[in-house]
Amino acid sequence: MGSLPESIIEEIQDLYFSDSLPWIIGYSGGKDSTASLQLIWAAIAALPEERRRFKPIHVISTDTLVENPVIAAWVELSLRRMGVAAMSQGLRIHPHRLTPTLENRFWVNLIGRGYPAPRNKFRWCTDRLKISASTKFIKELSEANGEEILV
Repeated sequence: MGSLPESIIEEIQDLYFSDSLPWIIGYSGGKDSTASLQLIWAAIAALPEERRRFKPIHVISTDTLVENPVIAAWVELSLRRMGVAAMSQGLRIHPHRLTPTLENRFWVNLIGRGYPAPRNKFRWCTDRLKISASTKFIKELSEANGEEILV
């Protein structure tokens, strides 16, 4: 693959400096989130060293605690490697492994509360296992930065 189109890199850099709000990038380890993260990483890493630390970039990945153990371990390892690489490159990229709160966990709801197994017409798990953990992280981050986000 050749070099990334300069216009994409410039557009990401312009957006990076457009305000001081932290960025939150969702990461699953799949091709779409990996490609998006690689573009953002390349754009910020291409900046002069003194400008790379303008604002923090948080990479969040939610572990539902019922993922395939091989995939969960791979994502966790990739998050750790991201943290090391970001530090060595002088980037404010902070990876986070999120998990659902105890009351939102799969087995608590399936066995403890008697929810039926998730299916196409009743997908209680997506909101409780993934979305709630991300929403909690975003709210805590916004409060820490003196911002209010309505979710």
